[in-house]
Parts: sequence; C-alpha cells; structure tokens
Amino acid sequence: MAEHFSDPRDQDRHEPTLGTPPGGDRHAAWDEAPHGHAHQANGDRIQHERRDERRHIRVSPPFRVRLDDDTTLTGADVSLGGFALYCNRAFQPGETVSASLLMMAGPTELIIPLRAECRRTMPEPSGRGYKAAFEIVDMEPQHRELLRQVIRSCLSGRTASVEALMAGEDPQTPRQRQAGVAKPLPSSRPPRPMRRYVMLFAAIGVLALVAAATAYRNFMMIEPSFAAVTAPRIDIRAPGAGILAAHELQAGDRVERDQLLTNVENSDLESDLILADAAQRYNNRLIENLQEHLDGGGQEVSLANSAQPASGDTLTFESVSPEIARARIEQFETARDYESSRITALEARKANNDIYSPCDCLVAWALSSADGTYINESERIMTLIRTGKDDVLVEALVHMGDIARIEPNQLAYIALPNATEPIRARVRNVALDVERQPRAGFPSWVRQQQNVASVLLVPERDLPAESVGQPVDVRFTEAPLLGAAAEWVWQGARAVIQFGDRIYRAAMEEDDGDTG
Repeated sequence: MAEHFSDPRDQDRHEPTLGTPPGGDRHAAWDEAPHGHAHQANGDRIQHERRDERRHIRVSPPFRVRLDDDTTLTGADVSLGGFALYCNRAFQPGETVSASLLMMAGPTELIIPLRAECRRTMPEPSGRGYKAAFEIVDMEPQHRELLRQVIRSCLSGRTASVEALMAGEDPQTPRQRQAGVAKPLPSSRPPRPMRRYVMLFAAIGVLALVAAATAYRNFMMIEPSFAAVTAPRIDIRAPGAGILAAHELQAGDRVERDQLLTNVENSDLESDLILADAAQRYNNRLIENLQEHLDGGGQEVSLANSAQPASGDTLTFESVSPEIARARIEQFETARDYESSRITALEARKANNDIYSPCDCLVAWALSSADGTYINESERIMTLIRTGKDDVLVEALVHMGDIARIEPNQLAYIALPNATEPIRARVRNVALDVERQPRAGFPSWVRQQQNVASVLLVPERDLPAESVGQPVDVRFTEAPLLGAAAEWVWQGARAVIQFGDRIYRAAMEEDDGDTG
C-alpha cells in the first residue's frame, strides 16, 4: 500500500485541507479545518480528499508532549503534519522545539520523537493558559509510520494497541490492499534460480531410490525369522560336589589354553585320602614288625588281629607260630597294596578338581565364588566360547518355504546394529541342526520353532568376539548385483537416519543439562 507523504508547502498536494485563499496563510487554513472540509469565505467549492492520502486530519487521542527541558504538557490534537497542546506560556511563532509525543496504545505508552515549529499561540477562552499549534518539521520515517498507524486506528474507530500495530493491519486502506494483490509482477523481476529446483528434484530422486531399494530388500530378498552371531560353546562343569574355590574370572575375560580356571574343594575326598594313607602306613608297620620277629628266630610271634585300623574292631594281639606269621604277612601285603591303589585313585579324583582352560577362549559366563558357593556334581561353573579363526559365524533360521531357494556358497548380506555398511557372507551349510557342538549366542527357545531350518553363514570379514549373541539383520539374495545395490542404498539411508537421531539425542541431552 503506497502512502503519499508530500511536503505541506507543496501547492499540488492532495490532502484533506480546505482550499487556501489566494495570498492567504495555508497553515492558518490547516488549523481552521480540523475535519478536512469546510466552506470557504470566497465561495470556493469544498475540496474532497482520498482516504489513502489523508495527511492533516486531526484526531484527539489521549497523549502528552514532553519538551527537551523535561516539561510534560497535555496534547490537544495531532495529525501527520502537526499537533496542538495546552501550555502555561505563549510560544512565539517560528519558535522551534524538540519534543516527544507520548501516546497510549492500550497499556503501552509510545514515544515518538520529533522537531516542530510553532505556528500560532492562542489564549484559552477560560483565561487559563494558552493553546499552541505546531507544525512537524523533522521526524524519522519509522516514527512517522508509527504516528500514521495510530492516527488511522483512531479514524477507524478502534483503540490503538501494540498487537494491532505489530500485526501490520491497516484499517484505512483495504481497497488499496486488495488492488495491490491483483497487480502483476514487474517485468524486470529477476527469474528464480534453478538451483532450488535442482535440489528439489534431487531430493525426490533420492527418496524414490531409497523407497525402491527398501521395497526390493523386503519383498525380493529372503529374510530369515531370526539371526544372531554365534560361536562354539564349551561348558565347564563340576567334577564333583564341594565348595567352589575363589576365582576372579568374569564375563568378557580372555583365558589361555591350560590356564588354571578354578578348583573344587571336596572335604569328603580329602578325608578318604587321609584315611587311606594312614591304613597304608599301618600295614607297612605290621609287616616290618613281623619280619623282624621272624628274623630273630623266636618260637612264637606276637600278631595283631586286624589289618584295618579304621574298621572299628578292637585291636588285640596274640602269639602265633612262625608259619602262621608268614601267612599273615602275605595278607598284610595284600591289604597294603589295596590301600596304595586306593590312594592313587583318590589323588586322581583330587587332581580332577583342578579345572584348566581347554583352549584360548572368551569367558561368556562364570559362576560367582563369593561366600563359599557350594556346587553339586556336573553343575555348570563356566561357559567358554571359542573365538579363533572361522569360529565366530552367523546362524539364521529360515522358514522351510524359503529354504529351497538357499544353496551352499550362496551370497548373503549381514547388517550389524549401528553399522554403516553391510558385510558380505557365504552360506556354509543348511540343516535342521547346524552342528552337534552347541553354539553360544543363540537362544534355546528360538531353536524350538517349527518349520524352520538353520543356515550357517561365514562372513567375509571377521566379526568381533564381543558381538557373540547379538541379533543381526540378514538378507539372502539370488541376484548379486541388484541385491548389493539395494543393500548399500538401504544401509546408507539407515546411516543418515542414525546420524540425525544421534544429533537429536545429543541436543536433547544438552537441553536437559542446561535446564537442570
């Protein structure tokens, strides 16, 4: 909407003032025509103004005038060309002042600085003070626009407010605003750059490519029911009942081959070993005593009635002939050999209680040895997983309806969580049970599913041992070229989404930290 701000001294202006008599004072005519039209004394016709060109229509909103000496006076009326105020002293015509109009806009007071020149001063009819009229000679464009909107709000019958001023609504010129919408654009307007259209079509193309790759990946490639990273599992079980000795192994620790893991302290085994050793020494002593008596040439030999001191029988001695003593020596030797064999067996059982690592493995699980943990025979103590070359593989369960489409050495793609690129893999074998050896990282309840077969995949790149047990996304492809393209496009889109999600989460955490 165009606004006409013409010089009040311009003779060709179109403004709501009375026609100026020839040779008369047009400022006096401005002051005498508060409503923009009147009859001239010389019989001139009334001059009509256009609503969008009003300049000197005076309104009387509540406002004050603050002079440069901090004197605040009450305002009488105001227009875009000037204002009038009530004062206690007479201003001289031609006197220039620097002042500020203090105008109320709702609960807010607007300050409009300006410079004005006094045109006339008239005494009040009541005799109390004067009424001075000023013409605005200097005002900033933005302050003039603010004053214009306040005046137009008063002319439209609405109270000026800051909200209405900020909304930019101009109640006086809806006709011009509507006309301005229909105006054609200037022919000299520069054309819009093509870069935005290129970027828009590029974004549409990328989205279409991602959608096509996702559709091909989900509908044309074979998707298993479940897949996870697995490795051969070795369960370490207790050779016998007893107290588990202290150890510091935890899940994630690495152990070497023949490394002592822990041992089981069996108190019953220790007691049996001590008694067997005592019985062996007892029989050795009996044999030595009888042999000494026989070598001495005596007619009678004192002989014990038992070869088992721990049997519970009362130990007594009797005198026998040398022939009987030699026969008893043979019995004592037999008992001594039995106890020796028994000691050997007990020591072997005790040695089995020391548990050593069978391989260079990774501890997947370990039973805590705190507070003297008691375990039974064959109870699981630890679970080790082999992490050597070609040990960490991927196992997938494929529905029997799709298993006919999978062959050994077929190409597949593995997508690890938070990975930015797929990993190529080859099918090792397809079976109802992949291997007799149990594998760690695959839930037992998943293996119980019906109508599925196990497919073991060998990745072309070694997987970290820490990923054992981690679910992965697997796709089998029958068209390597299309499958590779779809997988790479899908993985790239997922990487971009994950990157944006990480940035969003970091921003949210930073906002929470600032709030806290």
